[in-house]
Amino acid sequence: MDAFFARGRKLAKLADRGDPIPSNRVVAFEDVESLLHVLTEKRVLLLRQVKKTPTSISALAKKLNRDRSAVTRDVQLLERFGVIQVTEKPLPGHGRQKWVTPLSGEIHLTAVL
Repeated sequence: MDAFFARGRKLAKLADRGDPIPSNRVVAFEDVESLLHVLTEKRVLLLRQVKKTPTSISALAKKLNRDRSAVTRDVQLLERFGVIQVTEKPLPGHGRQKWVTPLSGEIHLTAVL
């Protein structure tokens, strides 16, 4: 509850100054077990990389030194929870590429004990 009100105060200060309010996303889980099922160490690294630089799944796999199919599975899971977005972009000449971007500047994943 403290985090909720702290976020509210922060947004109110931005609004009072006339500054733009950054987009954020809150994903709440029923319990801690569900949160830990989704939020593995490798998925956290994936989220950090995508937040820093939106990129393709292939490039993401190279940067994280992981198998492309494993990164694809993690991306699909995180997309299902509404944390990231996957779009297809045409490549110059031929082909298409899946592009991974965060849905907001801040992502809050919470669960209640």
